[in-house]
Amino acid sequence: MEKIRSFIAIELPPEIKLELARLQDRLKEDGQPRIKWVNPQGIHLTLKFLGSIDPATISSITKAMTDAAANTPPFTLELRQPGAFPGLERVQVVWVGLGGELEVLKNMQQNLESRLAELGFPPEKRAFKPHLTLARLGEEATAQQRRRLGELIAGTGFETSQKIKADGINLMRSQLIRTGAIYSRIGSAVFSG
Repeated sequence: MEKIRSFIAIELPPEIKLELARLQDRLKEDGQPRIKWVNPQGIHLTLKFLGSIDPATISSITKAMTDAAANTPPFTLELRQPGAFPGLERVQVVWVGLGGELEVLKNMQQNLESRLAELGFPPEKRAFKPHLTLARLGEEATAQQRRRLGELIAGTGFETSQKIKADGINLMRSQLIRTGAIYSRIGSAVFSG
């Protein structure tokens, strides 16, 4: 049976995606290195990348998600300033930070992580840093181009009154095609804590 590339995420409402598209437009500049901008319609808050899974495991993954969601009340997140990994001096990934009820989010993510570990998914070695990915730089970008983009990010103010009302999590399928990725929901769990 064919494996499914998948991850667990919180999906975003259309008005948030519109705000992120506007921010991407402000960060685009002539003469930038090859930057792969994420399609705003596909931006989401990744909680756990699962990799290629067997379709037979979807029900057990969904059960783990439901168990983690059962202890979590719905919560609200806010968009913060843009930033970069690993830092503004050496940009590789451009993102928007999150604020709001981060403790609820982090507790739920840790609960989910431990339930998935019981199913054989290795826990992340890095600490969970909630963010929304806007773009990734190609390997050919020079140190100077990375610094220049970091300066642009640092100088770009971003404010919005839009909020993300998180009421559940979704198991997503990721199909890679030449122009990017197509995401579709294959499971979900509602926060009911």
